[in-house]
Amino acid sequence: MAFELEKLLRPHILQIKPYSSARDEYTGKIGVFLDANENPYSALTGEPFNRYPDPYQADIKEKLAPIKGVAQEQIFLGNGSDEAIDLLMRAFCVPGKDNIILLPPTYGMYEVSASINDIAIKRVNLTADFQLRTQAILEAVDENSKIIFICSPNNPSGNKMDRKAIREIIQKFHGLVVVDEAYIDFSDEPSFTTELGHYPNLLVMQTFSKAWGLANLRIGMAFASEKIIRILNLIKPPYNISGLTQQKVLDSLDKADQLEALVKEVLKERIMLVEALDELSFVLECYPSHANFVLVKMDRARKIYEYLIHEMIIVRDRSKVVLCEDCLRISVGTQEENTQLIEALKRYEPILKNL
Repeated sequence: MAFELEKLLRPHILQIKPYSSARDEYTGKIGVFLDANENPYSALTGEPFNRYPDPYQADIKEKLAPIKGVAQEQIFLGNGSDEAIDLLMRAFCVPGKDNIILLPPTYGMYEVSASINDIAIKRVNLTADFQLRTQAILEAVDENSKIIFICSPNNPSGNKMDRKAIREIIQKFHGLVVVDEAYIDFSDEPSFTTELGHYPNLLVMQTFSKAWGLANLRIGMAFASEKIIRILNLIKPPYNISGLTQQKVLDSLDKADQLEALVKEVLKERIMLVEALDELSFVLECYPSHANFVLVKMDRARKIYEYLIHEMIIVRDRSKVVLCEDCLRISVGTQEENTQLIEALKRYEPILKNL
C-alpha cells in the first residue's frame, strides 16, 4: 500500500489555520517592531530578550542543513525530541481510535505521550538480543496503526538495530515510521537521514542533548519530507524555542568541527568503563553499546543500585523493564566519574559475597 500523507493525517489537520504574526510576513531583523505587544525596553537584563524569537529558527536550519545533508525545509526543531513525538501523535492519531506500535524495551516517552493523547499502544517485544522481530511487527499492524517507533541505537539496550529490518518495515508499513537516532553520533551506523529521499513515510529524530552536550537547552531535531515538516510547523506552538536557546545552538554549530573529538573521548571512556566492569565478579554481562551508555546485567542489580545511591552515584535501574531484568543502565562519565563508580563497586564486591 502506497503512503498517502493526506489520508494518514487526522481529517481536521489540513483545515487548521496556524497562529500567525507579523513576523511571518516580515522576516527582516532591522526595523521598528510594533506588532507583537512586546516591551520596547530590555532594562532588566541589558540584553534584547524583550523581543520574541524567530518562530522557525531559520539561522539554525541554515547552518544545520549542510551538516546533516538535508534541505532546510526538511528540518523541524522542537523543545526536545519529546515535542516532536507529541506533535506526531496529535497530527496522525485520532484519540480513542488509532494506535501506535512500540518495541520494548524502548524510550519511555513514546508511551507517556500516547497515554496523554489517548492513543492505544501495541507492543511487540524485541528479541533476547534486542533486535527487531520484523514479521511480528508487521503482523501487529491493523487499519488504525499510524506510527511505528524504532529507537536505534536503542535506549536502554544501547545496540543499533538491523538496518535491513528497519528498511523492510518502512517499505511494508502504510503509516509513518519514526527512527529515533538520539545516540547516532556514538554509532558507526550512518543516519537514516541519508535515506529520506527514498521513503516518504520516514521521519528521523535526533537531538542536541547527547553528543552536542546541550541537554539543558532542550532542543530536538526531526528530519522528514517537506510535507511532513510543514504539518509539524502548522501545529507547533508559535515560539517553541527561546531566543537564548537558539543563540547557544548557533554558537555550538560554529564549533561543529570539534564534535568528533568530543565523541571520540566518550567512546574511549566507554571502552575503559566496560573493561573495568567486566572484571567485577557480580557483573554478568555488559551488552554491546553504540550509545554513550552501557546496559549492564548484574547479580542483584537492585541492591547494587541502592548501594550506589548511598555513595551518591546515580545510575538508572532498569530491572523492571522487559528483557532488562537485573540490569542497570550506566551513562559514560568523565574519566574521574567512571573511576569513582568502579572504585565504589570494588568496595561493594566483598559486601555482596556475604549477602
